[in-house]
Amino acid sequence: MRRPLQPGGFGRAAPAMMARIVAALLLLAMLSGVVIAWLVYDRRISVPERDNPFLPLDVRAAHGLLTPWKFWRATHDPSRCMAALKTSGLTFTLVADRTSSKGCDVTHAVRVERFADTSANRTFLATCPLALALAMSERHVWQPAALSLYGQRIRRIDQVGSYACRNVNHAAVGRLSEDANANAIDVEAFELADSSRITIARDWHPDSRAGRLLARIHAGACGYFHAVLGPDYNELHRTHFHLDMGPYRACQ
Repeated sequence: MRRPLQPGGFGRAAPAMMARIVAALLLLAMLSGVVIAWLVYDRRISVPERDNPFLPLDVRAAHGLLTPWKFWRATHDPSRCMAALKTSGLTFTLVADRTSSKGCDVTHAVRVERFADTSANRTFLATCPLALALAMSERHVWQPAALSLYGQRIRRIDQVGSYACRNVNHAAVGRLSEDANANAIDVEAFELADSSRITIARDWHPDSRAGRLLARIHAGACGYFHAVLGPDYNELHRTHFHLDMGPYRACQ
C-alpha cells in the first residue's frame, strides 16, 4: 500500500532542488566562459583587438570596455608596457637602467625623440608608463581637442623637463620628486599646424578658445596620468602642466 505524502514534503525538497539547479547552471556558465576564453586566446573566435583581453593595449585603437584595464595593466607590467609602447607610433630608444647614490634611479625607461603625430621641442627621458600615458593622451585627447576647437592638429609639444635629480618643488630637504626617476614631465606649450603657439602661462583663461583647449588637455590628461598639476594648483605651476605617474593621485 502506498504511503501517503507527508504534508509539506515538496516544500522542504524545493529549496534543496533549486540550489542544485542554480549550482549546476553556475558551473555550466563557468565552463562555458573557460571554453570561450580559450577559443578567443587560440584565435578560433575573432574579436576586435581592443576587446581581446589576451592582446596588449594598442594605443592606436579606439577606446573599448577593456581599454582602462589594459592601460592599467600595461603601466604596472614592464613587458606589457613596452609591448603597448611599440603600438604607439612614438619614436624612442631604450635606455639602460641606472642607479644613483641619491636615490635618483631610472628603470624601464626610454628616450622619446618624437610623438606619433607631433614633434617635441627636444628629446626627453621617460619611464615606460610615463611615455605610454603621453602617447595615449596625445592620440585620444590632445589631438582630437585641437581638431575640434581649431580644425587643425598640434604639430609640436614643448616640454621643459623630465629627468632631474631633485626634491619636490626644488626643496632643500624632503622627498624626491617624480622627476628624479624620469617618471614626470612638465609641458609648457602646444604649437598648432599654422604655427600658433598656445602657452599655459599666457592662455590659461576659460573665456578664450586657447584656454578651452588647455582645459580639455588638462582634463583629458587626468584620465591617464596619476597626477596632473596646473596653474590652479599653485604659483609654482603657473607656467606649465606637471604630469607624472607616481603613487599619489591628483587632478588640479
